[in-house]
Amino acid sequence: HPRVRRQRQMCIRDRSNVCVKYNKEIATEYVNYLNSMVDDFGLQSDVKPSVIGRFPEVFTLEEQSVDENEIWSHLEGVVREAAEKFVESRVREGENLKKDLLAKLSAMSDIVAYIEEKYPQIIEDYKARLIEKVDELAINTQIDDQRIAAEVTMYADKVCVDEEVVRLRSHIDSTIKILTEGGAVGRKLDFIVQEMNREANTILSKANNIEISDTGINLKTSIEKAVSYTHLTLPTNSRV
Repeated sequence: HPRVRRQRQMCIRDRSNVCVKYNKEIATEYVNYLNSMVDDFGLQSDVKPSVIGRFPEVFTLEEQSVDENEIWSHLEGVVREAAEKFVESRVREGENLKKDLLAKLSAMSDIVAYIEEKYPQIIEDYKARLIEKVDELAINTQIDDQRIAAEVTMYADKVCVDEEVVRLRSHIDSTIKILTEGGAVGRKLDFIVQEMNREANTILSKANNIEISDTGINLKTSIEKAVSYTHLTLPTNSRV
């Protein structure tokens, strides 16, 4: 009959996942043979575990197979709980950031409305200054009203920001829509923020009024703050 080897094992907990196995059956045979030699030759016995342990196959090193299912059964609950808490945290963060960004968009809308309202008055102020200047320089000279009107028209074309205002409003509305739909909005916001920044720069370059300049700077500041939200991920179909 084939010999049955009774083994005990001790696993070394390292990355190699190696186990030390002790074969009691083989160790017993070694001890029996050594004791027989002591009796046969009248020798003094020096059988010790340290001696037996050096003999072949008493101790062996074997790689222990990993049961991934068993490991997962122990880890699954903890991992799922951690993942759920992480997602909940990200959702809360996203909602808070969305509210803050919506507040900034509302402030941008107010700034755009102010610029839109202010520009007609700027044209009128320029016309008044132009007429006053003409009166000072040419007291005895008649200036054609059409010439003044043409000059005012040229100035109005130069500082006109109607197109920029319309595009800014469109970008603000698009951003609100994107935030309402939710999901990964980072790339979309990044593109829109760049476009808004471009329009704000154009308005500043055309500004010929200290109030418009200050307002334009505030607009750029609000837009630049929105850049920090381009990583934002929101729950799908989250509501504003």
